[in-house]
Amino acid sequence: MLVTPPIARAATSPRGTSRVVPTGVERPYGREEIIVSKTDTKGVIRYANDIFLRVAGYDESEIIGMPHNVIRHPGMPRAVFQVMWNTISAGEELFAYVVNLAADGGHYWVLAHVTPTFDTTGAIVGYHSNRRWVEPEIRDEVAAVYARVLHTEAAQRRTSDAIAAGVAALTDELASAGHTLDTWVWALAGRDMAGNQTAGRQMAGAR
Repeated sequence: MLVTPPIARAATSPRGTSRVVPTGVERPYGREEIIVSKTDTKGVIRYANDIFLRVAGYDESEIIGMPHNVIRHPGMPRAVFQVMWNTISAGEELFAYVVNLAADGGHYWVLAHVTPTFDTTGAIVGYHSNRRWVEPEIRDEVAAVYARVLHTEAAQRRTSDAIAAGVAALTDELASAGHTLDTWVWALAGRDMAGNQTAGRQMAGAR
């Protein structure tokens, strides 16, 4: 069953422009930096750390109160966000690779860890996301899968049909490789962390 996310559609820019146009230019950030944001249950941003603001290219006054999908990149399948929403709204955590869109049209890849925030009664009151740097090799591999899912979504006229088709395409492709979204992300993350460690040793040796 598909549960429609409250942030399903792309948002306009906080700066008053209709939409941010991707430039293809990558926004850099450090391997050890963690991008953090918090939202309410509707996906409205209530907190963004300094790294988020710098990498996404927004001032705090611009981004607080905006829907989180203001940084949604058109290269991201709707299906991934649907799976994410279904998971976190059910009270579970989720890991996913995401490419985000910055205010200037640049992009940045992240490994996102999204968790629900609960009150003392156990009710979900918001969501918390930590996002980390991704190795270029992993970005390319994920982007290839996402491009195929996007192609499937684009063949549908209605948003609901596009999401359903995208979820099916993503599930089928990963299943053919013996994975669910969760196990696929963890398999890639293992390689990602190994790559980060190797790069760290190389950088240390160069000092």
